[in-house]
Amino acid sequence: MGFLRILTFLSMAMYVSHAANVAPETYWRSMLPNTPMPKGITNLLNHEDKGTHFHVGESDATIFGYDARKDLLFLEKDMIQGHEMNLQFAKTVTPSSNFFPRKVAEMIPFSLKNLPQLYTRFSIKPETVESESMKTTISRCEEAGEKGEKKFCATSLEAMVDFIISKLGKKVMTISTDVKSNKVTPLQKYTFEGSKKVATDKYIVCHKQKYPYPVYYCHRAASTRVYSVSLVGEDGTKGRAVAICHKNASKLYPKDLVFKVLKVKPGTNAINICHFLPEDHVVWVPY
Repeated sequence: MGFLRILTFLSMAMYVSHAANVAPETYWRSMLPNTPMPKGITNLLNHEDKGTHFHVGESDATIFGYDARKDLLFLEKDMIQGHEMNLQFAKTVTPSSNFFPRKVAEMIPFSLKNLPQLYTRFSIKPETVESESMKTTISRCEEAGEKGEKKFCATSLEAMVDFIISKLGKKVMTISTDVKSNKVTPLQKYTFEGSKKVATDKYIVCHKQKYPYPVYYCHRAASTRVYSVSLVGEDGTKGRAVAICHKNASKLYPKDLVFKVLKVKPGTNAINICHFLPEDHVVWVPY
């Protein structure tokens, strides 16, 4: 993954940040003093990743730039107390790169036409899984959004904060998935203890993308709802998971997922499909 290259840029990032005397976390505090930083973002500031995330492995579906496995999908009508799902929360073992300060991020090209240069810069070999992930991420960011979708790709934490403020103002709170466990939890049955709708149309969700350094695909899709779901696993592990539900969403997913996994009959279009978010994804809601 070109860690030497990344470390070089991290050193440059530290230099520029020191020179400007405004680190990404300092900018957050100055612009959003009343908004606590979620753990998934904090993990990308100290070069440590001590949290947990949904173990998605190879994706079965792509939803607005988020790769999800079929076992993370469910129907909105099933979001009731006592509903059960097989899920796995896995300890992150590969450290993520830090956020680059905005001045550093803006020095790095982020476009398809610069891909060869980017592969060299981050020591990525062409025609590999890593190179395809970079290409896919940039493509998602450059293509036009879905109808009614407001989107933006943030290559720095400062850019994300500015986008959120421009759309929602400074009175915002964040919600994200949080599992209360310091150990690797197995694939197991989780039971819904309760759920709460936290947003309908006025929110923005930022999905972390596959890239050598943190890049977030931030958007607000049309006809969606956000829920906070309390879960408890068979081993007693408790957590709160964020779920996004898309209205009339069967067109977003491959038919075999909708018809076979969710047991929805062919021709059924007006169904609301939900998917959980990993811990390092963030939902922003005004208050």
